[in-house]
Amino acid sequence: MSALLKTVNLERTFGAVTAATDINVELSSGEIVGVIGSNGAGKTTFINMVTGYTQPSGGDILFRGKSIIGKSPREVSLAGVGRSFQVAQLFQELTVLDNMLIAFGFSVDRKLSFLKPLRSTDKIDKAHAVLREYEIEDYVDEIVSTLPQGVRKLLDIAMAMLSDPGLMLLDEPTSGVAVEDKFILMDTVMAAVRKSDAATLFVEHDMEVVLRYADRVLAFYDGRVLADGPTQKVLSDPKVQELVVGHHLDLSDENSVTKKESGNA
Repeated sequence: MSALLKTVNLERTFGAVTAATDINVELSSGEIVGVIGSNGAGKTTFINMVTGYTQPSGGDILFRGKSIIGKSPREVSLAGVGRSFQVAQLFQELTVLDNMLIAFGFSVDRKLSFLKPLRSTDKIDKAHAVLREYEIEDYVDEIVSTLPQGVRKLLDIAMAMLSDPGLMLLDEPTSGVAVEDKFILMDTVMAAVRKSDAATLFVEHDMEVVLRYADRVLAFYDGRVLADGPTQKVLSDPKVQELVVGHHLDLSDENSVTKKESGNA
């Protein structure tokens, strides 16, 4: 079976600065992959290239066997690639439902038209169904600016999932979310994406979240993929712990990731 997503010798330079190079990744339907790396490691550049926000300087990106190089973010979205952002991209003064309907128009409707109504029974029913899937339907008539941060995150992801993407990219889904809420949020998101059978890439700095939800990990360092493999194997790699995580991880308990302090910590 061919890969859902395949990148071939992908690279991106900004003048004399190489932000990403020699990225060769394959992803199949249903996989849940954590993407880790320190700031500037290349992971966000990789996500931006796959979703059309940054065009590669070289290489190719194949989605469902077809190159998506040169396509705009909306064209990539219409092809079946969804994305949420570290800072939720929402219309703050509109209601949750209005945000969903606008997202419907941009990511689902093939042709945007001022003559095509945003509100229709089918669209409203679809919006309610997706909000219900993400357990935030109770907020449907609330103004976005009044929502808790976790609900905003879920709304941003729900909006991206309206088009039933084959690949979903989540940029730091637990960023800004209270510690006690991070697993609740991720349980909700992962249940929904698993039900859809979408492949999922999520960028995350919290190793507890990575260990708990990722079946596989891509570890970025200095613009390259330092390691790619099963979660436990990658997080146990001494180079990953030194160069990416920044400390030793005790993985003896799969439900708890702890730091083992070194003498100079």
